[in-house]
Amino acid sequence: MTSSAIAALAGLFAAAFGAATILPFQSEIVFVGVQVAGTSPLWVVVTVASIGNTAGSVVNYAMGLGIERVRHSRWFPVTEKQLDRAQGWYARYGVWTLLLSWAPFGDAFTVAAGIMRTRFWLFLTLVAIAKTGRYAVLAWITAQAMS
Repeated sequence: MTSSAIAALAGLFAAAFGAATILPFQSEIVFVGVQVAGTSPLWVVVTVASIGNTAGSVVNYAMGLGIERVRHSRWFPVTEKQLDRAQGWYARYGVWTLLLSWAPFGDAFTVAAGIMRTRFWLFLTLVAIAKTGRYAVLAWITAQAMS
């Protein structure tokens, strides 16, 4: 693998990681760019993006575990209303909401999972399925558009 391919994958990992945290960031453009460049096998591109995005969700989960200490801080980027709403959904639909962790509002569910003390391995499994599925679908859509 060339150094430019490695750099592209590192950038993709960073973008995917950032997109999964509560930071306002998107990874789809970077993903598509790396896929279209064709410098790495598609399975590697999907794997790197999925691992980065899942790792970002683990940060949210960890924040949820310790949220009571920081929840009322001025800098905390999630409002009380957003947090209460996510906790309500999580209480109603349980861990299955983590299958929506790929969606724009899904970051709140990953924080709620930490607050609700979801077993880590269950959290990790469901989030990894959701994140990998998202990138697999994006890869397929991109491949169809390129053909």
